[in-house]
Amino acid sequence: MTGYASVTHARGLVVECRSVNGRFLDLSLKLPEELRGFEPALRELVGSRIKRGKLELRASLHGTEIQTSQPPSAEVLQQLAQWQAQVHQTLPQAQALSVAEAVQLARSMAPSATANDADVLAAAQDCIEALAEARQREGQRLVDILLERIALIESLAARAQPLVPAVVQRQQARFLERWNDALKAADVQAANGAATAAGAAAGAGGLAPQALQERALSEAAAFALRIDVAEELSRLQAHLQEIRRLLKQGGELGKRLDFLIQELHREANTLGSKSAALELTSLSVDMKVAIEQMREQVQNIE
Repeated sequence: MTGYASVTHARGLVVECRSVNGRFLDLSLKLPEELRGFEPALRELVGSRIKRGKLELRASLHGTEIQTSQPPSAEVLQQLAQWQAQVHQTLPQAQALSVAEAVQLARSMAPSATANDADVLAAAQDCIEALAEARQREGQRLVDILLERIALIESLAARAQPLVPAVVQRQQARFLERWNDALKAADVQAANGAATAAGAAAGAGGLAPQALQERALSEAAAFALRIDVAEELSRLQAHLQEIRRLLKQGGELGKRLDFLIQELHREANTLGSKSAALELTSLSVDMKVAIEQMREQVQNIE
């Protein structure tokens, strides 16, 4: 989930956090040498609040820059004058300091910015909380998008439900038509004599009319079982209801939603493989497109 936050501490400590999408927490710390010792504490602090995403936390100290923008103090200049006098006692030929050299030395003598544990951790905590609030606002927008996709998949499933019986009836009628054709052919050939009837029986596979009818009905029943997607549609609805419940519940949902999206995709694939009509195939493709869009969004949810 994308987000950005920045906090500036009173002592010149600046902490920035930025995150992008990711299935797991991938934390990168950018710290100056003065703050390297805080890395374990900062990792623990981030891990306790952020669970997913590629996150970068950057901290810097700007106290030195603020101090060096001011003129050198009288005490520092007096110290430089004393040092110059001591050098001239030993090296009379040494040149006196120029103004630029004196300012540069004075800046190098200025105290560096420092930050204690409380300063660093407080600034990092504020920055992480600000980032979490930004991610939460984006998360609500993602929830709205997911609910739209859920409603779309439910409407596609509702359109697929009444198509299955119609497809089964069409196929049963086709099987029975084949049986009637075979029965008529056997009757016509039986009227031409025993020998012709025997040849017709052989041409029909050596099966009696009753056996042909039973085979046709058996094939129709087997086909109905193969293309029956009522169970897949029921599981699809159950998964969608569970996703709705989780989105309403809130909290850390990313990994559970990942699993449910995989199950949705599996049911949509099964629906497509069982489809015996162009309408069902088209609905299955539309479902898989919507589920893939959900998968992309779910990867952004913590």
